[in-house]
Amino acid sequence: MDFAAKPEKHRSRLPFKTVLASVVGLWATYFVLVSTRAELLDMPLADELLWLRLLSVGVGIFITLGLWVVLRAFDGRPLWTKIAAALVFALPAALLSAQANRVIFADAQAALDEKVLQEFVQTRGFSSEEEESSTELFEGLTELVSVSARTQLIEITYSRYFMLLAWCALYLALLTGEKARDAERREQQFRNAAKAAELQSLRYQVNPHFLFNTLNSLSALVLTGKTEMAERMIQMISTFYRRSLADDTTSDVPLRDEIHLQKLYLEIEAVRFPLRLHTHYDIPADLENALIPGMILQPLIENSVKHAVAPSSGQVTITLSAREEYDRLVVTISDNGQSAEDRDDTRPGFGIGLTNVRERLEARFGNEATVVSGQVPGGYATHLRMPLRRIKERAAA
Repeated sequence: MDFAAKPEKHRSRLPFKTVLASVVGLWATYFVLVSTRAELLDMPLADELLWLRLLSVGVGIFITLGLWVVLRAFDGRPLWTKIAAALVFALPAALLSAQANRVIFADAQAALDEKVLQEFVQTRGFSSEEEESSTELFEGLTELVSVSARTQLIEITYSRYFMLLAWCALYLALLTGEKARDAERREQQFRNAAKAAELQSLRYQVNPHFLFNTLNSLSALVLTGKTEMAERMIQMISTFYRRSLADDTTSDVPLRDEIHLQKLYLEIEAVRFPLRLHTHYDIPADLENALIPGMILQPLIENSVKHAVAPSSGQVTITLSAREEYDRLVVTISDNGQSAEDRDDTRPGFGIGLTNVRERLEARFGNEATVVSGQVPGGYATHLRMPLRRIKERAAA
């Protein structure tokens, strides 16, 4: 394996369909303007010149695409280099276009010039004695027309040169815009990768914490000789981890799956506290497909078990409920435990708790999600508010 290999430098490219559209648009505009001018001036041979003009435009499109192929080699160069390339290579392209235009219109131009000269002689009405001098005059006019044709070629070349330079300026502007969009896309990809890494890190904090507590509970069951309960707990722990680790650690899950997973966790804890732990679920059917970050409820329920169920001598009910509130999903974890003074487990040595939940929601939704936690009459409650998104909405996106 070659560890010295460097990644290929990204180079923004303008899509061919965009280039083709700009070239066709340029020449179509030219065709319309020239045709309109011919109609306004009532130029002769209008029908014949129209088809020749279409052929000339087609050749111009082909030549301009050839110019694009040359300029494309400079896409990754500095701007001044691209401008210089446009100034240099647009000139031969303009000369080629003007020469092609001359060849295409050669027969029509010759016929038109001859018609003009004949009309000139007929208009002057030369007599038979003046025929010799009129012939010399005709030849002089023919030479003058030839000189005018060369002048016309030069003028067409310069006009095509500036027209192609205008297209080059448009191409460079479009290319700059494409580079800006590429930079935005790459920046968004980096932000998404950083957010995914943050969410993954926060999610991974939950599993070891839960495993530590469940292993302690399992050890207590074994030491007290409650082997059947220990075996049941091992099976539920295995099921819990198989389901919790199967999902992408940065993805959202349906609320029903998250509730089902927390039910399994509470069943594990019920092995430790068979008489003290009681659960209640209030999840409307129409919210079961709402999306929620996976394992987001785990620290909060664990907090209730730790600070309400464990120190209590009587029965404690942990309630999981959800409701829709102004197009937002509100999930509440509450209990009727009486030891509410130390319910936030953010102190060193007491796990991750609310801090983890807040950081995960902030990383996932930014300012659109909130966590409110505190004492309520008869116990303690934590409310999670986040944008209400459903499975079908995610699929449509």
